Amino acid sequence: MLRALIFDVDGTLAETEELHRLAFNAAFASAQLPWVWDVPLYTRLLEVTGGKERIRHFITVHAPADTLDDAAIAQLHADKTRHYTSMVADGRCALRSGIEQVLADAAAQGVRLAVATTTSRPNVDALLYATLGRDPFEVIAAGDEVAAKKPAPDVYKLALQRLGLPAEECLAIEDTPNGLRSAQGAGLACVVTPSLYGGNGPFPGAAAVANELRLSTLQTLKA
Repeated sequence: MLRALIFDVDGTLAETEELHRLAFNAAFASAQLPWVWDVPLYTRLLEVTGGKERIRHFITVHAPADTLDDAAIAQLHADKTRHYTSMVADGRCALRSGIEQVLADAAAQGVRLAVATTTSRPNVDALLYATLGRDPFEVIAAGDEVAAKKPAPDVYKLALQRLGLPAEECLAIEDTPNGLRSAQGAGLACVVTPSLYGGNGPFPGAAAVANELRLSTLQTLKA
């Protein structure tokens, strides 16, 4: 029996990654850094989960002469978050097709809702209130609350702990191979809904791969 859905955010609830890319570039420009992340580069950088970790990886691989300590990276990332939340608040991002209906159907049928994401809580809140005007999730586990980010299973384990449910009664919704591995590492069955930046797989071991979600279909996977 399906008792809870645990959603990833970026690329899963909404196609947010292009706004994240633009926000990174805006933060770099504000800091007078000569960095521009174009689409091909950002696609590769997304293999590194976590914004601060992504910046650090970029410096190591692509800009070793530009030395930023942890405090400077944290400040740069905080500025990026301000740019991103402002863009979202301006209505520049919508939920993916079918997501709002799945959330409504789940609430109506008593299926609990949770989030397990590598992004920070302000980014989650900005998206939910801009698109739904509310937060429909009982549990939100964010990347800055765990020691290791996806593909490590930590954030899914935290979501399960807060739900007080076993993995067997829950279903994860993801859009990337890293997210799929994270969910699987926590013992969760996972449905993948491929995104623009998440790629087309392969997604080994996914319970299903679907471009649009319906609660009735998800329930059959845990019948």
